[in-house]
Amino acid sequence: MASQDWLEKDFYQVLGVSKDASESDIKKAYRTLARKHHPDQNPGDAAAEQRFKEISEAYDVLSDPKDRQEYDAIRSMGGGARFGAPGGFGGAGGGAGAGGFEDVFGGMFGGGGGSRTFRTGGDQGGPDLSDLFGAFTGGGAGGFGGGGFGQPAPTKGADRTATTTISFRGAVEGTTVSLRAADGETVDVRIPKGVKDGQKVRARGKGSPGTAGRGDLIVTVQVREHPFFQRDGDDLRITVPVTFAEAALGATVEVPTLDRPVKVKVPAGSQSGRVLRLKGRGVSGSKHTGDLLVELQVAVPAELSAEARTAVEAYAAATAGDDVREGLAGKAQW
Repeated sequence: MASQDWLEKDFYQVLGVSKDASESDIKKAYRTLARKHHPDQNPGDAAAEQRFKEISEAYDVLSDPKDRQEYDAIRSMGGGARFGAPGGFGGAGGGAGAGGFEDVFGGMFGGGGGSRTFRTGGDQGGPDLSDLFGAFTGGGAGGFGGGGFGQPAPTKGADRTATTTISFRGAVEGTTVSLRAADGETVDVRIPKGVKDGQKVRARGKGSPGTAGRGDLIVTVQVREHPFFQRDGDDLRITVPVTFAEAALGATVEVPTLDRPVKVKVPAGSQSGRVLRLKGRGVSGSKHTGDLLVELQVAVPAELSAEARTAVEAYAAATAGDDVREGLAGKAQW
């Protein structure tokens, strides 16, 4: 917002707070008023929409320490300086009620309304106002700031923050989300593929507006869990059941991926918990693509047919001399 408007608007009154209100008081007041007058809460109410814009405008200035300092400095001059004439303060002449800068400086240096010469550095005579101008405009000694006499330097708008929740597949493959700002503006943000839970994504130029351009929107991404896939960095993990025969004799089984099912060779003699690695089937990022880790789990049937039971009993008889727990007691002594 141009500083010319600040003399005419009392942002403290708009938010209903005192001039010495803390940042938390200002934020609390804004949230209360914004909820009350938000367009979504008052559909078709033009007055509420205008009130919401005024509240947002006031908060944009008072929530930014630099803007608030400049606003307070300009407001402290009251009506003594008039904006509007191109290139500076005041208008032509010094008629009654004009209240030009000569009135302000005259009070400081004991003068009346007569002509007076000021300097901003060097040795041309007269009081040196460089420090005063620097205080008003943010410029250094002998300067008028970055935006001209009486004008604040152009500043980039403040960054805004938001949180969104996306699906597991959306995080792996990338997606676009639509977010609604407090002022009713809808912003589309592209979430890159490979984003992790809790990661922040910066959408440049989609923050609050400013005289030197808009700030950024920083979005914290939360990712829903998947019922089957688990993420381990850029790798994906799944658990696949296999039969005793497949694990003992070896087999080729089909396993799902996020793309399409693939064939995996189970080596003979595989144990429960063995992990098979499928290269390049994990999460693909800008610099790296992970793998798919397939953990085998030997499934034991809860019930057996008569034929299956006979076969298992025959196997048990054939391996009766094998002790799969040999040496286990000795390991427990370490």
